[in-house]
Amino acid sequence: MSDQPAEGASVGNDRAAPDAPAILEMVGITKDFPGVRALDNVTMTVKRGEIHAICGENGAGKSTLMKVLSGVHPAGTYEGRIVYNGEDVQFNGIRSSEHVGIVIIHQELALIPELSVTENIFLGNEVASYGVIDWVKAGRLAAGLLERVGLDVDPNTPIKNLGVGQQQLIEIAKALSKDVQLLILDEPTSALNEDDSENLLNILRQLKARGLTSIMISHKLNEIAEIADSITIIRDGKTIESLDVTAGGVDEDRIIRGMVGRALESRFPEHTSAIGPTLFEVRDWTVEHPQIPGRLICNHSNFYVRKGEIVGFAGLMGAGRTELARSIFGRTYGTYISGQLLINGEEITIPSVASAIAHGVAYVPEDRKVLGLNLLDNVKDTIVSAGIRQISKRTVIDAEAEVQAAEAYRKSMNIKATSINVNVGTLSGGNQQKVVLAKWMFAQPSLAILDEPTRGIDVGAKYEIYGLINRLADQGKGVVMISSELPELLGVCDRIYTVFEGRITGEMNAADATQESLMRLMTDTANQPAASTVQN
Repeated sequence: MSDQPAEGASVGNDRAAPDAPAILEMVGITKDFPGVRALDNVTMTVKRGEIHAICGENGAGKSTLMKVLSGVHPAGTYEGRIVYNGEDVQFNGIRSSEHVGIVIIHQELALIPELSVTENIFLGNEVASYGVIDWVKAGRLAAGLLERVGLDVDPNTPIKNLGVGQQQLIEIAKALSKDVQLLILDEPTSALNEDDSENLLNILRQLKARGLTSIMISHKLNEIAEIADSITIIRDGKTIESLDVTAGGVDEDRIIRGMVGRALESRFPEHTSAIGPTLFEVRDWTVEHPQIPGRLICNHSNFYVRKGEIVGFAGLMGAGRTELARSIFGRTYGTYISGQLLINGEEITIPSVASAIAHGVAYVPEDRKVLGLNLLDNVKDTIVSAGIRQISKRTVIDAEAEVQAAEAYRKSMNIKATSINVNVGTLSGGNQQKVVLAKWMFAQPSLAILDEPTRGIDVGAKYEIYGLINRLADQGKGVVMISSELPELLGVCDRIYTVFEGRITGEMNAADATQESLMRLMTDTANQPAASTVQN
């Protein structure tokens, strides 16, 4: 691909030309799974050289549509037509779609941690001569691709040593190595902080200026409104409408109305907390990095949570929020050095996950698919797994009570599953998150630690999860909420702590905080004392 802008391509931040020809048309796409119609006569047109967004609630069919396009769901497993560059095409797998320049980057990055950047970029597409890989040439080409995506790293660096934002750019470099014409990105910024997200969006703008067409699935509507030229909205497997952003009048509220079928009066449910006495307290909590002796990932941390209170933790990626949560929850991360944990004023020790559950502490991890769920388990077994004693008599599970409990939570939490016997791996991201929350709500914890509970979830599902968090607080539970979205913390929490390089650097009542005041505490520790544990 030439580095010069293609004729007719937009340059810089300009929107794509409204009269550009179509590079892709998907017409009447219908896709069925056993008992479920995932796509129902979906139609979408993407113009050459534009950034086209696909929006919809979790389970709307966005990812399924892109899997049809890329050949993950091969020809013959769906109805409808795909027209690419003016010709009807049928793909029988990823390789056949990549052969014509369509490359998809999935939400779960397909990189191998132990291999180098170069090895990952050319994996399956090796630079070889007479069957022998030319590593010198591969390294040189990799360096050029990294330069194109604005990433200054050594091509020999193992992937495991790079941050998530850098890995996302390497996936784009990998796509560029395949002479991509149409790049599909599924939730590319869901795991990125604000700086990395903005950098990624800038890279997409630069690639558009060179003539590359992109399709972007995202739940971050502010990013969609900022970068997209046009938007296709899908609801319940059907095309609702297509919006021309270049014509103006398209903002977040307009997108939400199309996604959920109504206007949301507020992004956050109204809630008045009934805060009680101190439930949980952490004193001088100090934990060492599991692989780097002497490096503290939790540096003499102090905080407390009261009954009925929602306490937020804000910090940039790598600040130590997740490490703090996991070190408390059964010491599942890091090496414990010192510190105390107290519940209702009494010191406790939590050396294992089983001990944490026994003490009424729950943890919903940021990576639900790796740490929160067994994707081969069904909904029923997952919901009751952390509170199995509640449905057991003399160590024997009461099958009827198990079904009743799982069904009650499926209905009360509006989990969209055909039955409690389906595998959680078949559910959308938002519904998987509800299952994880249901698991811990069934266990009846006194303290719930929620790490990025709405990551990768649409605005409607977010609203439901905020309601579930409020329900926990109304039951007198203590809630710790870790989030990278400052508006979310300000909209949901009662108090907010800030974290920087393993230290708690500040504490504010949410009513008195702003994004700017939190950001100052999240980035500058020079003049900030450790957070007080004075209890009001």
